[in-house]
Order: sequence, then C-alpha cells, then structure tokens
Amino acid sequence: MKIIYSIALCLITLYVHGQGLPGLGAGTTPNNKPILHGKNWVAITGKPLGATAGAAIFQQGGNAVDAACAMIAASSTMWDVLSWGGETQALIYNPHTKKVIAINALGYAPSGATVEFYKSQGMDYPPQYGPLAATTPGTPGGIMTMLAEYGTMSLEQILQPSLQLAQGYAIEAQTANAMEAQKERIKEWPYSKKIFLPHLGEEREAPEAGEIFVQEDLYQMLSKLVATEKEALASGKSRKEAIYAAYDRFYKGDIAKEIVRGTREQGGLFTEADLANWKVKIEEPLHVNYKGIDVYKLQEWTQGPALLQSLNILENFDLKSMGYNSSNYIHTVYQAMSLAFADRDFYYGDPAYVDSPIEGLLSKEYAKERAKLIGEVNDPKIAAGDPYPFQGGDNPYLDILRKNNEAISSLSPDQINSILDEQFIADFQSGTTSVETADAEGWVVSVTPSGGWIPAVVAGNTGVGLSQRMQSFVLDENISPYNLPEPGKRPRVTLTPSLAMKDGKPLLAFAVQGGDSQDQNLLQLFLNIVEFDMDVQEATEAPNFNSYQMQSSFGDHEIRPGAIVMRDDTPEWIRKSLAQRGYHLEFWNKTSGPINAIWFDWKHGSFWGGSSDYGDDYGIAW
Repeated sequence: MKIIYSIALCLITLYVHGQGLPGLGAGTTPNNKPILHGKNWVAITGKPLGATAGAAIFQQGGNAVDAACAMIAASSTMWDVLSWGGETQALIYNPHTKKVIAINALGYAPSGATVEFYKSQGMDYPPQYGPLAATTPGTPGGIMTMLAEYGTMSLEQILQPSLQLAQGYAIEAQTANAMEAQKERIKEWPYSKKIFLPHLGEEREAPEAGEIFVQEDLYQMLSKLVATEKEALASGKSRKEAIYAAYDRFYKGDIAKEIVRGTREQGGLFTEADLANWKVKIEEPLHVNYKGIDVYKLQEWTQGPALLQSLNILENFDLKSMGYNSSNYIHTVYQAMSLAFADRDFYYGDPAYVDSPIEGLLSKEYAKERAKLIGEVNDPKIAAGDPYPFQGGDNPYLDILRKNNEAISSLSPDQINSILDEQFIADFQSGTTSVETADAEGWVVSVTPSGGWIPAVVAGNTGVGLSQRMQSFVLDENISPYNLPEPGKRPRVTLTPSLAMKDGKPLLAFAVQGGDSQDQNLLQLFLNIVEFDMDVQEATEAPNFNSYQMQSSFGDHEIRPGAIVMRDDTPEWIRKSLAQRGYHLEFWNKTSGPINAIWFDWKHGSFWGGSSDYGDDYGIAW
C-alpha cells in the first residue's frame, strides 16, 4: 500500500523550518527558523524526507514510537550519516507507566575482535573504515524492538517510506557529494561500489544532486522483512510476534547468512553466531537531578553520563549571575566538561563486561570535589579522578590511573598548543543524526541513531552498510582499562539522546549529531533553557563553544588541550579574556551543532519544536 504524502507535503509548506524565515524567540535575538508549535504531534530529524516519513505515520494514526521507527528507517535508507547496519540508541517516555526506558541497540565486537588481533595487524586503534571497523548491525533490531514493544503499527506500515525511498528518490547534495568525495575508498569494496558509484568511468562517478538514487538490494532485503511479518500474521501470530519473526529472519535467517558471507568475503570477522546471539537490551537509564529537573541519559556504554557529571559539577556555581557566554561562564563550563570527559575517557565502558564506578561518578559529593579543581585559568592537564571512595570501594586500576594521569601531565607545549586541523575536526565530529518525536497521548522519543556512514562497506547483496563503531574502542589499557575490545562487548560510543523531566512530566527531549561534541552542545542547550530562559528554537541556534580537551573517540583518538571553537561574532573582550586564561581560540560562523529538541508547554497543552540552523535538520508539527 502506497502512503499518500500530500498532507505531509502540505505540512512541510506550512510548518517546516525554512532557511531565512524570520522569527523571534523569547529573547532578543532573531531566529533563522521559526518555532514549531503543535497540538497533536511533532517530528524532527536530520533531513526533510525523514521528517516527512514521520509526519505520514502520524497522519495514519501512529504514535510517537511508530513515527520514530519510520524516521530512523528512512534516514538509514537515505544514508543520512547512518545506514541499516549501524546502531540505534533511544530514550522513550511511556505515559502509561510514567517511566523513561532506555533502548540499547548498539552492535558488539564480532568473533576474533581482540586487542591482540588488532595489534597483530599493526594497528594502534581499530580502523576508521572497512570490514574490520564493523560492529554487528543494531539498527534493524532496534527499530523492530521499539515497534513491537511500544508501537501500534505493523512493520510493513512503518517501512513504507523506506521501501519507496529504496525504489528511488531524488538524492540530496550532501550525501551525493560525500559519495563522490570518498569514491576511491568506496572502490575497494565491490558491493559498495555498485550502489554508490552508478557512473563508473565518468568524470563524476557518484550520483548528482537531484538524481534518482535506486537501491534494489536494500529494497529486496526490506521486502523480505515485510513478507515474513505477513506470513506470521497469516498463520495467527500477534502483531508483536510477527515483528519478531522478521527480526529473526534478519539476525538468524537468510539475510544474516548473506551479511556474514559478504562481510567475510571482504575481510571482516562476522560469524552467523555473532548475529544470532546479539540482542537488543531494554535498560534502566541513568539520571541526576539539576535544580529540580531530572535529566536522563543512557548508561556508561555511551558518553551520556558525562553530561550528567557536568551538571553535578556546575550545580556548585551560580551560572546565571555570570551571564550567558561571558568569559567566566565559558571558562567554568569548559572546565566542568574537561573534568567530566576525563572521567569518561578512563572509566566508561560496556557494563555487561566491566564494572565502571558509575555510582561514584554520579555522586554529588564527588562532583563537589571535582568542582574544587576549577581555578582561574584553563588547566590543560586535567585528568580522571578517583570516584571509588564515593561509592565505598577501592579502585582496582589505581596503578593504571596514575600512569594515565602522568601521561597527561607530561603533555608537551607543542601538544597543548597544537592547531585544530581539518581532519581532526572531521574525525572528532563524525557521523550520526537525531530523531525527536512526541504525541498527544504522551509518548516521547529521543534517538541518536548512527553508524554505516559513507564510505561504508556494504554487506554482500543486502544493501546493508556496516557500522564503523569498532574504532571507539582503545587497545591500550593505560588509556582505558574499561574500553578494550573483546568478542560480544559493545564499544563506548558518543551516541547520546536526552530526556528531561520536571514534576513527573516531560520537559525537554533533545539530541544532536556530532561525535564527541554531542554532550557539549546538549549541555549548553539545556543550560540555555534552564538558566537563561531561552525558548527552544533560540536555544538550538544560540552560539555554543566546543572543547577539544578530551580524547577523540575516532581515528587516532587525539586530544587538543585548551582548544576552543567559538562563533565568529564573539566580542573582542571575551576573546581577549579567554586567551589570557590560556585558551587557544578558533572561530566558525556556526557553532550550535545540528541540535533537535522538543519543549513541552504544559500550561497550554502543546509542543514547541526547535531545530538548529546548523545543517539540514527539519521538523513538522500538527
């Protein structure tokens, strides 16, 4: 059944964030995009077509989970900085149980993926690209689990936009140009080459912007999932059972066999058991209370707790009296983030395999001790602390912690004063998109799906682009004894959706793409609203600052102590003050990051949607 998009397209005309549309937030700064006001639902994501998919599902009666699943699927089909072989991480508010639920659909390390293996290949870190960079596919399982457990529709219904896209859609410039820019690497992998480079031998081998981009293999794979669901329903299975039948076909049936065959043919490590044994985890999220607001993040297999640690530290300061983006404010927030991310770099890891001291890390008392380390100037040698005493234990890695701290203390002036080169920034802010949905029934979804961005290895004749997430592991225990690869273990990733609750009700759903910068930008968005009374659109567009004083989770895992990127309209007196405090300043014309957020107006019973003017992110509300 074809989806009729006319209503959704009309909604775009009326409601989509248009470039150059004037609007005023609660403050005095004009916004480049208007606030989205909705009564029934709101859908925001990284590309217009992704938002349209969500709108179409809502207009058919789906809830916020149904819409989010359709949006993730459509974004994956469009290679909007992720693919079907990537990973999906979500927070869901269930209005019936009044609980926030965490979805862990991150793939894990395949058989043979050990420290010793990668070192035997002459690597200091797992690779950025190629079959050895791949964790097992997580996004299909994440979509189907979310849909089965919390949605209302069939898999066939939420996949309709993706099926239509796979049959051919007008590709946008960003993705088409990424294919062309990466074509030499793409040519190394035969199944990627046949999809991404339809004009081999011509001057431009990738599609042009606006060209109809067809993915027949992916269409056939998605059609198999729909066919399996239909067969299960015809045999008397329930909606949920039928969706899980499709899940099993992907991870245990002929699709899994082809993924494994195609991956191993190209030098990968996947086995059929790797896919069959992987499971989506439904988890308890972590949270802290900041001035009466409960902020929820995923567990320490993500970087999300670093935002919670930062809030705990900043609660010890009067940020509002400092003034928005004053020198004192920027310095204080930068130092708090440096302290939190130093702990992230050392302690975070997959809790199924390591026992990270998360209780101590999120302790208010530990935060008070860390806050005392913030002085008047930047400390480029901030290192991880010892949270174990704050949970009544002894640090089992005290000797390694000392070595780690000594290594940071011995950073040379050249390392501290190094320039932010283009490749470092690209690696630091790699990949991802975000999906935010909410509905009148009360369901709220915040998702940061990712993995399988271009250039991706495509797994055989499935159309599934594999994740590159193995690179977020480290191979040296002196960097982190908690985040070393082993088969079945999930890497510590940057992917970090967010939900905030006040008085038992949703207050804010927010997420952003951008690698290691994600929780920096989300922290500042939250503070913009809570401390400086910005509306949600104003807060998404406001000038953030980004620190590089933490280890990148990508590439060579480099660190740039004291480096800070600010918007190019930063006043001269702020620049001078920060330089005197020891910061190395660089300036961009936009620094908010592509943030998407929904603020809940309980006074009027409506939604306020915000989407940064940083990239192609769009939203629709009704």
